[in-house]
Amino acid sequence: MSTSASSIALASLPTALNLVGALAAGLVIGLERGWRDRELTDGGRVAGLRTFALAGLFGGLLASLSAEFGAWPLLAGIIGVSILLAVSYRQASASSGDLSITTALAMLLTIALGAMAARGAVALALACAVVVAVLLNLKPTLHRWLRLIEHRELTAGLQLMVLSVVILPNLPDAGFGPYQALNPYKLWWAVVLIAGLSLAGHFAMRVTGPRRGMLWTGVLGGLASSTATTLALSRYARLNPALAGVAVSGALAACGVMFFRMAVLVALVQPALLAAMGVPLVLTGGTLLVLGLWHWRQLSKATGDQPIEPMMSTFDLGTALGFGAYLAAMAVLAPAAMQWLGSGGVYALASLSGLADVDAIVISLARLHGDGGLPLVTAIAAICLATLANMVSKGAMAWITGGQAMGAPVIKGYAVGMAVGVSAAAAMLLLVGA
Repeated sequence: MSTSASSIALASLPTALNLVGALAAGLVIGLERGWRDRELTDGGRVAGLRTFALAGLFGGLLASLSAEFGAWPLLAGIIGVSILLAVSYRQASASSGDLSITTALAMLLTIALGAMAARGAVALALACAVVVAVLLNLKPTLHRWLRLIEHRELTAGLQLMVLSVVILPNLPDAGFGPYQALNPYKLWWAVVLIAGLSLAGHFAMRVTGPRRGMLWTGVLGGLASSTATTLALSRYARLNPALAGVAVSGALAACGVMFFRMAVLVALVQPALLAAMGVPLVLTGGTLLVLGLWHWRQLSKATGDQPIEPMMSTFDLGTALGFGAYLAAMAVLAPAAMQWLGSGGVYALASLSGLADVDAIVISLARLHGDGGLPLVTAIAAICLATLANMVSKGAMAWITGGQAMGAPVIKGYAVGMAVGVSAAAAMLLLVGA
């Protein structure tokens, strides 16, 4: 072979490899389309394995001509194939009644991926082809999920996407207002986090099915709000006194999950604080979960697996905005209390806030500590007070709403869990001080 011929061959090698990638992208998508229509006779399908492979190579060849002719060959090819697909779709839909245009769109996408591979993005084109094939193959699963989703769940999911995808990236990441405590980006990010946990807890409960035990209700309900879950279980225990003991297991489990949720919030907002608080939070949460499981095992044999109706609702935009306003108030009040009243003011604020909710005050205190406005010991003590106030509130709720049969064991379980947590926190403070 002459030197010039060798040079031409070497120069053509990258183009040839790109065209192989274009062919491979078509084969990946064509494999799924051909398998789905494998029972049809030859010529009975619009496109199969070979057609999609040729479409990928077709797009690659047209794109390789762009250096000499620009984008016109590729544009003309896509228009021509679109006309052929339109004619085939009309014939196929008339004979079978199938109105789906998925195969036609997959064909046009295959041509585009072939062109992408020919322009040098072989790995990206193959990755996209794999994703397309997976989506096409998941048709039954995706359609089944769509049938299971309720309208309120769809609304909640879309609202969450508005909060996280539309609003969050466009907010300034800077402090405003008193004490420069109002950071729109960080406040909204916390709103998205809590809303996401609530929606995840709701769907987790849906996945377990409507006939679930109270232990699962507590475990999954604690992802969103242990207070709301405890109130719902207490009401159920009041209506069904024989199941009060089983409701105790759910209430303890919900509170246990709350401590793990607090650990996640601290880790995401101020990771350095987790070194001092992580062990107490995890030990307390684990203790309460074990107690809940123990109660459930002791009583489920006698009562059976009692079903209850779903009780966790999805969040709505008003709830998310309300939490954001509450979080903003805590973000301002925490440094104000520290400046004007010292540690005592922070402790009082944490105790009052914890009666209703721990998430907002935990996020505010963790952020204030991260900004250097709150000593480590004060932050830990304030979070412990907020948690204690929340557990007292839930214990009183369980006793008043569910009666003594539920309230007494719940309070005892809380006492055991807090004893473990306080001991661990004291040990960590001694280690930090040392």
